[in-house]
Amino acid sequence: MAKNLVEFRNLKTFFYTEEGVVKAVNDVSFSIREGETVCIVGESGCGKSVTALSLMRLIQSPPGKIEGGEIIFDGRDILKLSEAEMRRIRGNEIGMIFQEPMTSLNPVLTIGEQIMEPLMVHKLMTKKEAWNKAIELIKQVGIPRAEQIMTSYPHELSGGMRQRIMIAIALSCDPKLLIADEPTTALDVTIQAQILDLLRKIKQERNMALMLITHDLGIVAEIADYVVVMYAGKVIEEAPVRELFKNPKHPYTRGLLKAKPIIGQRQERLYTIPGQVPNPIGLGDYCYFSDRCEYAMDICRQKIPQLAADENGHKVACWLYEGEWKK
Repeated sequence: MAKNLVEFRNLKTFFYTEEGVVKAVNDVSFSIREGETVCIVGESGCGKSVTALSLMRLIQSPPGKIEGGEIIFDGRDILKLSEAEMRRIRGNEIGMIFQEPMTSLNPVLTIGEQIMEPLMVHKLMTKKEAWNKAIELIKQVGIPRAEQIMTSYPHELSGGMRQRIMIAIALSCDPKLLIADEPTTALDVTIQAQILDLLRKIKQERNMALMLITHDLGIVAEIADYVVVMYAGKVIEEAPVRELFKNPKHPYTRGLLKAKPIIGQRQERLYTIPGQVPNPIGLGDYCYFSDRCEYAMDICRQKIPQLAADENGHKVACWLYEGEWKK
């Protein structure tokens, strides 16, 4: 059994606005083992990206602040490290592929300069060594004419090529963990499949852990080992991928799977989960899905359910299972 590389323990990340406090990540706990692919799933605004940014210590303050909890990475509490120590981890031990490569890449620096920088900073390579390594990385992520790409600027590349360059930068220092935040957003289906194949191939070659943030259940089914489902800043269900798809417990997870079109099955209309995600400002102590849930009971509107696990380690936060599972 591989050991835990990352452990989120009761993480709380809040944003303070003029309208009130947004509890973007509210008492979140889960772990990622060495070499494991964990997919974080949920609607926009559920806290997926904020969880990843908290791990990288990239929450903008103000308005954001990590208010509590621990993030243990490779035996160290990330939240207790100095900024200098954190800079040595970012891009070196933890790589991150951001959601939109055009805004993540510097428009006035060449592709070569941007790949070479972490190699020279973290690996202390000479300019020539970093140049050769950067060409090698560009080839590894499947881009031809690597020497020409080195002197190109981001706007000269297609969306798929920019995303591959982001992967090359994230992998440049051979990290233990790669965070991919919606890595296939805004790419066409063919390019999406190529990017996912590339991530899977590189992960296997390097035995690297992967934290993949997505709202696409097709991607989850294809690449995940373990799935964490978030809703309104909380983890509401987590399980191995096969178990989650075979036996979803939480009404929200069931709704997500039910809303997926099925090939070969004629559907007059796709299923949609009724209602809207609650306003994140000033949420009280109750199940945040209760207003949209067909199984809602009185207790759902009075207390927050805690994550409980069955004998297979399948965890769910839902009053429907209260008393059946262990805390």
